[in-house]
Amino acid sequence: MKIAVLGTGMVGDAIASKLIQLGHEVMMGSRTANNEKAWAWVSQSGPNASQGTFNDAAKFGDIVFNCTNGMGTMEALRQATAEHLNGKILIDISNPLDFSKGMPPSLFVCNTDSLAEQIQREFPETKVVKTLNTINCNVMVNPSLVPGEHDVFVSGNDADAKTKVKEIMKSFGWQNIVDLGDITTARAAEMWVFIWVRLWGFVGHPNFNLHIAKA
Repeated sequence: MKIAVLGTGMVGDAIASKLIQLGHEVMMGSRTANNEKAWAWVSQSGPNASQGTFNDAAKFGDIVFNCTNGMGTMEALRQATAEHLNGKILIDISNPLDFSKGMPPSLFVCNTDSLAEQIQREFPETKVVKTLNTINCNVMVNPSLVPGEHDVFVSGNDADAKTKVKEIMKSFGWQNIVDLGDITTARAAEMWVFIWVRLWGFVGHPNFNLHIAKA
């Protein structure tokens, strides 16, 4: 499968590398066609790896992962263009984090809206699925780093798109995938970051997750 990964940070690198490992063709997208981080990733990832602009990557991919910084997400997707996103599944991993006042960060959208909903409103013909934003990037692609059972969430309006995303997540190693419902439930997943940051301080490292224990 041809997959676009928008973003060259730790999350984009982890997701793109896992997809290459699974045999997919992956183009990493950034603001410029010659991004140094993207070039470094391509140089060590083999013949199925390529790089380009956000627009190039969105055009290339049958499925698109949004791994951009939340503050830059909307601009990155506008550069990708609705033309290249329409009809495609967009897996949104971003969080609406605002670091302007330092740590811990605040959220620039929450409670009555979410970044995922903003994406869905601006790109109504794109099938937005929110997932993987509640965990560290290493755990995203290797859930076995956390012993025992633990859960990951999905939110989205399109049932078939969520089914396809769940298949990809299972290929990453996820077994417990909790479907929270439509795209409005992404609000809860995005607000989880407040607890996650505090737990990181408590645990002492980022390789942890939660599990829903039911009576």
